[in-house]
Amino acid sequence: MGLGPIMLDLEGVELSAMEREMLRHPQAGGVILFSRNYESIEQLSALVESIHAVRDPHLLVAVDHEGGRVQRFREGFTRLPPAAAIGKAYDVDRQRGRELAEQAGWLMAAELRAVGLDFSFAPVLDINHGVSGVIGDRAFHRDPQAVSTLAQAYIRGMREAGMAAVGKHFPGHGGVREDSHLTLPEDTRSLEQILSTDIAPFAQLANDSLAGIMPAHVRYAKVDELPAGFSRYWLRTVLRERLGFQGAIFSDDLSMAGAEFLGDYPARAHAALEAGCDMVLVCNHPEGAAAVLDALSGHEDAVSRVRLARFHGRGAGAAPAALRQHARWQSARTAIDALGEAAEPELNV
Repeated sequence: MGLGPIMLDLEGVELSAMEREMLRHPQAGGVILFSRNYESIEQLSALVESIHAVRDPHLLVAVDHEGGRVQRFREGFTRLPPAAAIGKAYDVDRQRGRELAEQAGWLMAAELRAVGLDFSFAPVLDINHGVSGVIGDRAFHRDPQAVSTLAQAYIRGMREAGMAAVGKHFPGHGGVREDSHLTLPEDTRSLEQILSTDIAPFAQLANDSLAGIMPAHVRYAKVDELPAGFSRYWLRTVLRERLGFQGAIFSDDLSMAGAEFLGDYPARAHAALEAGCDMVLVCNHPEGAAAVLDALSGHEDAVSRVRLARFHGRGAGAAPAALRQHARWQSARTAIDALGEAAEPELNV
């Protein structure tokens, strides 16, 4: 059985009987974990192992683990800095900035692979235009070329640890003030303005670095009336045809307010898949997830299955205790600790 097009979440620190049954559904393809699913390294390893054991080939297990405000697992993991801290180091010393980005990407991925997770939805490729609170210091920089350079190094580190990268939030969430978790933001810039700034990192990394891309729940009013994640124009014409991207497209969470205008959960899922997404995320709403599983029964897309299979983590990875004895982990940890810890609270983004 191949991977289905739906990524689900879990309520607690172990699989319930109902969740196990949902994950056996042919249209299930993965699980995204949150802070509520974490108690300890040992518990997390056992949870991931139990998810992987449900199906063969195993379901993908993912997390949002960028660093700074968005880091789901804290105790027992390195406290990763926000991407902007790496950008500031790059402004002072470009070589050191690139090295820090690569070390951060490797450290993040190596620690997650050590407990069996397949991938993190990272890095953020948004531009920090200074207006978006939900992006803010999650962005590497205000300059598109700096974002591309640092993201390239970060992805290189991820790859060395056996993890594929997902760039977000295409074509750029940094130009709007509103939070798409709470409303549907509208970006009124022209296509030319977006292409020359926000899309630049996606364009530079689309063909040789990114295995996946996540579009934004943002409406770019002068380009298309539909938000990017539900827009054939953005996903097929721009991303696939213009940029030549051949990797997987993951929807942002269909439970977010930025997706509500499309209707119920099945309507949102159908719209995202028809626009060009390969996998849709349904989080924090078990009834909505069940409805989407039922509504997509019979859905088949052989190309999407191949794209998604690239996200299985590569290599067994060292066990957590052994990883911390490696010289590379110790070196990376020392360098990342020197950047300091983010003081802002976590966001469920």
